[in-house]
Amino acid sequence: MCKVNLKLLSNFLEALPQASVKPKRIMLQTGAKNYGVHLGPVSTPQQEDDPRVTLEPNFYYPQEDYLFEYCKKHSIGWNVARPSFILGAVPDAAMNVCYPLAVYCTVQKHLGKPLDFWSDLNCWETQQTQSSAMLNGYLEEWMVLNDHTANQAFNAADDSPFTWGKAWPKMASWYGMDYTKPDLDAKYHEVNFAHDPPPRGFGPAGCMRFKFSLTQWAKQPEIQDAWKDIAEKNDLAEKGFRDIDRIFSFTDAAVAWGQQINFSMDKARSMGWHGHVSSYECIMETFQDFVKLKMIPPLP
Repeated sequence: MCKVNLKLLSNFLEALPQASVKPKRIMLQTGAKNYGVHLGPVSTPQQEDDPRVTLEPNFYYPQEDYLFEYCKKHSIGWNVARPSFILGAVPDAAMNVCYPLAVYCTVQKHLGKPLDFWSDLNCWETQQTQSSAMLNGYLEEWMVLNDHTANQAFNAADDSPFTWGKAWPKMASWYGMDYTKPDLDAKYHEVNFAHDPPPRGFGPAGCMRFKFSLTQWAKQPEIQDAWKDIAEKNDLAEKGFRDIDRIFSFTDAAVAWGQQINFSMDKARSMGWHGHVSSYECIMETFQDFVKLKMIPPLP
């Protein structure tokens, strides 16, 4: 991934002088993996000056290093934006938290079943930063158009306290359905992170706990038959699930992520950025945008 993603960036940048194009500013969007959150518990809140996590190769870092050298060589400014889970509707919903959730709500409602929470109490209560796509765009525009923000990296976050424990009853209410809370007596499957100690340098390795996975749920014949029925009645763009492992596994991880992802927005705020949206409202808007794309039926 380091080799391929670095080539994607370098091929583009090296073509610019050949086309006699010299930008004033170049924006690179990376993300939360900059802080090592995919490798286990990290220090919180996550701040832009946190040291790089080098437990495993991370393609963000060679991309950044290449960008810095390129911009220095050509006297161009740069910016790096680091969003967390991005909330937005796109036709290919890989690495999209909202689409599998919308499908889950739709099918459970269709079958007369509750919105069952598949992880534990820790995941129910742990704060997770969300990053609405439109707000990310506004923030990135602010970065590249201001002189005093040149050559700086910024977190991109809704600045809206978010937990699945607050989101779950809201989503259930949108569909007029019951929901379940974490089952304190359930037998949970556990997936342990590989690094002990974790990225923060001390304490136990991270662990994801779940009663079932959304990926397993989507593979059940009953669920696939229900979705086919829903899709045909509502003339949806696709009448069956595709790439189940690729599409649904990202939401599995997001919901069962039992460690804090808590981006500090202090740096951007101190430099004049004051954007904010409610992550809960953005999830609702994203569901409605998936309706417009004919990827899910209208909400009840």
